[in-house]
Amino acid sequence: MSKRKCRKAVESIQFQIDEHRLVKLKKAQMEGNIELAGYYVREIERLEEQLREKKLKLLTRNERVRVRKRGES
Repeated sequence: MSKRKCRKAVESIQFQIDEHRLVKLKKAQMEGNIELAGYYVREIERLEEQLREKKLKLLTRNERVRVRKRGES
């Protein structure tokens, strides 16, 4: 995937996370729908993991190595 497409994907995923967190999750919690709120929490976690992967692809090779070393420590 090209860097430009990856940047677009990051923006799109961030928009989806914001939408799920600020609109859908709050609405489900206000309505008392625990199952739906749980689904949105899991969906947000999945999207955040996708976002981390895409952001990692945008980093240069040296930056990726540093990030991975920090994660292992």
